[in-house]
Amino acid sequence: MRLLIVNGPNLNFLGQREEQIYGNESFTSYFERMKSSSAASLEYVQSNIEGELINILQGSDHDAIVFNAGGYTHTSVAIRDCIEAITVPVVEVHISNIASRESFRHTSLLSPVAEGCIFGFGLQSYDLAVDYCMNYLNKR
Repeated sequence: MRLLIVNGPNLNFLGQREEQIYGNESFTSYFERMKSSSAASLEYVQSNIEGELINILQGSDHDAIVFNAGGYTHTSVAIRDCIEAITVPVVEVHISNIASRESFRHTSLLSPVAEGCIFGFGLQSYDLAVDYCMNYLNKR
């Protein structure tokens, strides 16, 4: 089973910014541990550019995608339309609890077209999403 983890803007700064919200570990470090303990074949990509994220999603031939769109979650109709158009299931992930943050973060344009949403469990949100994908795909 091949899963792709996609991170959007500013997530390359994990471990360096707003540690009280995002923690102090880089995603690269976390991903290496995650990869070594997962039964799935995991790949990871990050981009700060909306169009690149769309190209990544459209070009994926993975079994599922775990996607943290960062700030684009609340603003990008284009990414929403892309997720709705592709056949690869997408699980939306957020490190923080977006419902308990600023009001502009309460609305996700992606949630209605995502397979499911996991947020608020720190970096463990990614593990939960990968576990879901593996269980979901094994039942298909």
